Amino acid sequence: MKLLIAEDDKASRMMLTAVTSQWNYDSIVVEDGEAAWEVMQQDDAPCLLLLDWEMPGMTGIEVCQKVRANNSDNPPYILLLTARTETADIVEGLQQGANDYIPKPFNAAELQVRLEVGTRMLNLQSKLTLALKDLQFHATYDALTEILNRRAVLEAMNKEIARVQRQKSSLYIGMCDIDHFKKINDTYGHLVGDEVLKEVVKRMKTALRSFDLIGRYGGEEFLVICNATDNKPSTAFERICKFVTASPIKANGESIPVSISCGVTKLDVDLEHSIDELSQQLLSTADDALYEAKEAGRNRVIFKP
Repeated sequence: MKLLIAEDDKASRMMLTAVTSQWNYDSIVVEDGEAAWEVMQQDDAPCLLLLDWEMPGMTGIEVCQKVRANNSDNPPYILLLTARTETADIVEGLQQGANDYIPKPFNAAELQVRLEVGTRMLNLQSKLTLALKDLQFHATYDALTEILNRRAVLEAMNKEIARVQRQKSSLYIGMCDIDHFKKINDTYGHLVGDEVLKEVVKRMKTALRSFDLIGRYGGEEFLVICNATDNKPSTAFERICKFVTASPIKANGESIPVSISCGVTKLDVDLEHSIDELSQQLLSTADDALYEAKEAGRNRVIFKP
């Protein structure tokens, strides 16, 4: 593990470097607080810090304050090295952002144990952070297709509606549904159906621009949100149809032709209705357009203003 050592006394610095290298720490050693803070600005900065309290220029306490002010998702573990032994001083150091302290002159065995405590805490923090990110992902994304789930894509649409109202721009909303998907499931089984869903989503994402949004609305139906950058509302959705039907989907040794139908509507600035009202109106209109696309023979885009 990377360890940042900031100590202005040369003899102490050499001793700390020697003992921490024996304990298999990858130590970065600096002479003052300014240098320590510079190290902490770098990519992949150390997560374990051993800072002398009293240093010229920026003190160890000031480094603590600046590090904590960053509000990082993975804050470092800071061990303060100090000759101060008064309770009030120790309390101040901990209040200013240090996790622990060790008195000078330090005992090597005690320092080793305290650094090990810091390492364990950082490892635990890393595991908790990963677990939280995993929970957040599953709360927002569809587990099978790894695109936004229904709740998240509806929230995204509401945010886009609000943006359109502020910027006086336009937005296209499309309901896209895989044609005859029930027949695919009935003929080849649900595992193959899952593979078809994933491949269709992959092709849809390829057809869309990086700033367009897509979410799984339910089953084999997807909600697509596109910024209106041209006067032809069907452009992005025609690309979706083209990319989905480009070639049969290979799954479990089968070659399955797949197509998709899209119902599209447009939102222009409308300050008379609430975001919720506009959202319901857009979804209803796009759903009606999708129904018309299905009735007209599928594998097509129907635009309904």
